[in-house]
Amino acid sequence: MKVVVIGCTQAGMTAIRQISQDYPETEITVYERQNSISYLSCAAYLHLEGTVKTLSDALDIEPKDFLKQGIDLKLNHDVIHIDHQKHSLVIQDLVTKEIETSTYDKLIMTTGSLTAIPTISGVENSKVLLCKTFDQAQSLCVNTTEKHRIAIIGGGYAGVELTEGFAKSGHEVWLIHNKPYLLDKYVEPIISIEIESTLSAKGVHIIIGTHANAFLDSADGGLTITTTDNKKYQVDMAVVSAGVIPETSLLQGQVKMLENGAIVVDPYMHTSDPDILAAGDDAIVHFNPTDSEQYFPLASHAVREGMLAGINVFDRKVRSIGTQATMGMQIFDQTVAVTGMTLKDAKAKLFNVGSVIYEGPYRPTFMPDDFKVTVILVYDKNSRKILGAQLMSQHDVSQSANTVSGLIQNGGTIDQLAFLDMLFSPNFNNPFDYLNLAAQKAVKQENGYLRS
Repeated sequence: MKVVVIGCTQAGMTAIRQISQDYPETEITVYERQNSISYLSCAAYLHLEGTVKTLSDALDIEPKDFLKQGIDLKLNHDVIHIDHQKHSLVIQDLVTKEIETSTYDKLIMTTGSLTAIPTISGVENSKVLLCKTFDQAQSLCVNTTEKHRIAIIGGGYAGVELTEGFAKSGHEVWLIHNKPYLLDKYVEPIISIEIESTLSAKGVHIIIGTHANAFLDSADGGLTITTTDNKKYQVDMAVVSAGVIPETSLLQGQVKMLENGAIVVDPYMHTSDPDILAAGDDAIVHFNPTDSEQYFPLASHAVREGMLAGINVFDRKVRSIGTQATMGMQIFDQTVAVTGMTLKDAKAKLFNVGSVIYEGPYRPTFMPDDFKVTVILVYDKNSRKILGAQLMSQHDVSQSANTVSGLIQNGGTIDQLAFLDMLFSPNFNNPFDYLNLAAQKAVKQENGYLRS
């Protein structure tokens, strides 16, 4: 059997490894339009701030490692057409410009996503950069070395991380976001305000609630950004980080997709075509809090879906267990971690939703550095099931989001979290962990525990 993988992203790489392990006799051909494979785009801000020495350190595997395994890895090859009925491909060698055709028995789409470029006059200006692919990140890091004033367009995860990276590297940074709060899709306003305060304290200029509507060359050789509130900002360069869209045009009209182009897959990563699978930023995921199919492009999803695609390429063996879209980030000395739904999302889905905010030291006050933890717990008042949580602290609270994710995965309630067995040591927490205390506050808000 011949399996073709299009795109050696994190999902593609994981699928390839799994097929090689489970089906060693399979002929695997991989087409990748870039000259590198499996790049983690979050490495850009880590390189800017000095944590990662070179961008190439974020490449998870070398092409020669796949070649040693007998995998036919074709870098700088762009698949320009797929005919799913004929199981055929048209491919262009981007170096020689030659066109070739090929066939497949099974096809796995892992082409990833593209930066969503907003409609802004002058966005094609050479001083306006992107930061999604390895080549784009390299260009960004090289071109901003001698530039002092940088504007980031978009206050989502990638935009905030790039802002931190540039601020740490000594740049003067403007962060322009078109919503009232940074990270508005992921956190409640109270945490967003704390994030803004953290960034502002480091000298970042935060402009929220307005759109960038034009990029203009300025007299000093820099860039002028105008916004919809009639303001102008003088910078040297700008980086657009306004979200992503699935790169799935090759299969448009050939498999079932959502309106945004995300490929609809079943729990085994199979598409509506029995011989085509999809994984990673190409595909939907099952979001457990709402029991629905949604688009959440995350690296953590990509590796899990890629593994499932590899396991299930010839036969449906292992189902996806879905996701809570659990994420985390470091913003200077603060950790932000989230899982599940925000209060706004839960209301939009018509849950009878409740929420509590717990704030307190993460460990006893007689211990040094007893940093404050903020926990927002979102739950269904009818079933008492946990729907989501957000945490922020100078203490590392990332694994607490994973704990809540596990509870949501298994239908856990505020009553269960209130008594959940958690280790205690003054080094780590209080006799009741801050997650216990947040849940206890929710139970009190609901007039006590359910009889059991």
